[in-house]
Amino acid sequence: MSAHPPVLVDIKFNPEGVARVLKTAFADRGSINLADPADRARDLSVAEYALLWKPDADLFKRAPNLKVIFSGGAGVDHIIGMDGLPEIPIVRFVDRSLTTRMSEWVVMQCLMHLRGQYAHDISQRRREWAKLIAPEAAEVTVGVMGLGVLGQDAVAKLKVMGFNVVGWSRTRKQIDGVETFDARELDGFLARTDILVGLLPLTPDTTGFYDGGLFKKLRRDGALGRPIFINAGRGRSQVEADIVSAIRSGILGGASLDVFEVEPLASDSPLWELENVFITPHDAAVSEETALFRHVETQIARFERGEPLQFVIDRAAGY
Repeated sequence: MSAHPPVLVDIKFNPEGVARVLKTAFADRGSINLADPADRARDLSVAEYALLWKPDADLFKRAPNLKVIFSGGAGVDHIIGMDGLPEIPIVRFVDRSLTTRMSEWVVMQCLMHLRGQYAHDISQRRREWAKLIAPEAAEVTVGVMGLGVLGQDAVAKLKVMGFNVVGWSRTRKQIDGVETFDARELDGFLARTDILVGLLPLTPDTTGFYDGGLFKKLRRDGALGRPIFINAGRGRSQVEADIVSAIRSGILGGASLDVFEVEPLASDSPLWELENVFITPHDAAVSEETALFRHVETQIARFERGEPLQFVIDRAAGY
């Protein structure tokens, strides 16, 4: 019997992958995997650490002795509002692979809109040789909202591609060579932005944030003609009805969406068929299980050595 209590795992994605990696993860203490029928009735009062993604509603009642909660992803909005949430540290998942994948997706979407990929796709299917003259990246300003680990990596990689990049966050961040804006300067930031990239966490302030009023404040006289909205942050930060109407009315020239108010996106959503809209099924940056468990093991080891945990969220801010 291990001297260390097992890690409680309640993750509602990729059960096969989680089960496979758990065979070798937490070797010194083992785990209780609530996705495994054999573990569902286990006594959870022994658990001191929990790794969670959209956990069962009664989890904290069943596991009253937790010392640290680990999120199974970069976001923590699926935990913050839960009943009985104990006053203990909540650690979010930060991983080089997750960050890199997100930046790949953001750069790809910006380039597809820059180079008119949607129009090329249509021409290809019609077997039409229809050349397009696209602006250069340097003529286009990408405004990145959310300047945490993911946002700052996206900013750096968009700059490498030659885009003019500006950044916005609630409180100002200093980034070398990038003009940044804070909460009071939102309108000035939007007025500069041709392609808006949303990487904000979900908080009460950001729920329904990307709406028709915001889209109207984006730059209208830029090299792309009409502004583009790209969101890989949180689906409930966007008002999908407003995205649809903004594209239909020409306020927006297109969109790339990886997240949605309700997932999976309903098959009758008008978003599927709108012109110049790219849809991906919340897979821009999927948590890779091996890296996730390694991250948790590292943080538990730090905690037990008496060192400070990394990536602890600020509860008041919600991220």
